[in-house]
Amino acid sequence: MGLFSRLGTLIRSNINELINKAEDPEKMLNQVLVDMKQQLIEAKKQVAVAIADEKRIKKQWEIEATKAAEWEKKAMLAIRAGDDVLARAALARKADHDEVAGQLKDQWEAQKTSVENLKGALRGLDNKIEEAKRKRNLLVSRQKRAEAQRTINETLSSINSTSAFDTFDRMSDRVTQLEAEAEATAEIGGVLAEGSLESQFKALEASSVDDQLDALKRKMALTAGKTEDPKQLGSAKAAAGEPPVDDLKAAEIDAQLEELKKKLSSS
Repeated sequence: MGLFSRLGTLIRSNINELINKAEDPEKMLNQVLVDMKQQLIEAKKQVAVAIADEKRIKKQWEIEATKAAEWEKKAMLAIRAGDDVLARAALARKADHDEVAGQLKDQWEAQKTSVENLKGALRGLDNKIEEAKRKRNLLVSRQKRAEAQRTINETLSSINSTSAFDTFDRMSDRVTQLEAEAEATAEIGGVLAEGSLESQFKALEASSVDDQLDALKRKMALTAGKTEDPKQLGSAKAAAGEPPVDDLKAAEIDAQLEELKKKLSSS
């Protein structure tokens, strides 16, 4: 019974105190259950031995009782035969077996009572281990919830800290700056594109004015050539380094051709 006493002490120990002392409550409780199960296995072995002893004592008692009954039958047989001496000897042997049978019966009854108590204690121990398992599961669940809550609180604390929001503010300012730089770059690109476009149109306008001026000069030259002697005018122009009239006509034709091209392209 000393084993069951130690197991009872172990089961009745304060599990919460063990949790406070343990670094990891779940591991500690698991180890306690492992120890309890091992003790349960040892207890079952001892109960099995006690049951075997109870059966052995019962068997011996039954043997002695059977022998006593046999010697009683022999004594009755001797009495029928008229041999009282033999009958007394048989009764003496019967008495010896009755005495042993009586002692064995007392032992068997005591052992039987002990075995029944051990079986009851074993069932109680098994129930307590199951209860310990349920309590372990509840405590581990509480531990997990507490750890999860602590993690959430620590996370919220870090998020609510000034440094975290300062980082968001700095990043917001940085993004705003990048947006402003992007808008400025786009604006500069538009100005440059507009300036380039305007310069191109101005170049086209200047080219058109120059063409008109050249055409006007050629027209004036042709008009002056009609009133003067072509030969003299030609020799004078040649002396002055001016192109001949035929060249002017060709140039005028080219100018008119260019004007027609422009009209066609504009239409």
